[in-house]
Amino acid sequence: MEELILLDELNEFGVSVVTKKYIISEGIRYFVGDPHRVAYVNSTSGRADISRELSEPYLSAVMNIWGDTPLVPEPEIDNHE
Repeated sequence: MEELILLDELNEFGVSVVTKKYIISEGIRYFVGDPHRVAYVNSTSGRADISRELSEPYLSAVMNIWGDTPLVPEPEIDNHE
């Protein structure tokens, strides 16, 4: 089984990574199962997550659009519960 990776809605603030599994039979591609989608934002933690989880050359494509600086602030954690 092979895997197709799509960088959906890639912009300077985020990306949605779609993974689809498929087989090829007699020259025709057949998708198997449901697509898997993970969203990442251009924040410090989002950059760390995508660096661990996305392979090349897709990671380089995302980082090329995102540039060197995170543009999305980290959410504040409320410790007063």
